Amino acid sequence: MSDKKLAQTRVAILASDGFEQAELEKPRKALEEAGAKTLVVAPKSGKIQGFVHDEKGDKVEVDLTLDKADPDQFDAVLLPGGALNADFLRAEKKAQDFIRKIDQAKKPIAVICHAPWLLVSAGLVKGRTMTSYRTIQDDIRNAGGIWKDEEVIRDRNWVSSRQPSDIPAFNREMISLFSEPKTKATGA
Repeated sequence: MSDKKLAQTRVAILASDGFEQAELEKPRKALEEAGAKTLVVAPKSGKIQGFVHDEKGDKVEVDLTLDKADPDQFDAVLLPGGALNADFLRAEKKAQDFIRKIDQAKKPIAVICHAPWLLVSAGLVKGRTMTSYRTIQDDIRNAGGIWKDEEVIRDRNWVSSRQPSDIPAFNREMISLFSEPKTKATGA
């Protein structure tokens, strides 16, 4: 991409062991090709284990631990799915606090598959329209969200998709959302 729409944009990729590999790697590649700087933020240092559905995939290097990550230093957040990853993060208080601060600042958040579980546990989905992997639609509805079975949904500062097959549409909408004019964390 010659036009780097996301130059100077810092994106936190919040993940832990059990993330769905395609849902972290493909959006990350799209973000970086658009000029963004991405950092994998996880509860522990070292590497986190990716999965391809229910089979172990590649490990990814953690750039920053959650306890050292400052939401003010990021312009946007990507939450990849993977049931194990999302279930672990939703119970992590630091992850809930981090995503709440990002949302309160109206910074963009991109979620796919099981990742909305963190938004549910952080108490953020009431009145929001979104999609997710079909098995967690009841969780979103029970938390007061409006769930729809669509490839990609944009609701204010959020973009959501259902599963790995939605990644092309997810990436397109995520790049569009993340490139809208806003105050950059690095320039604030």
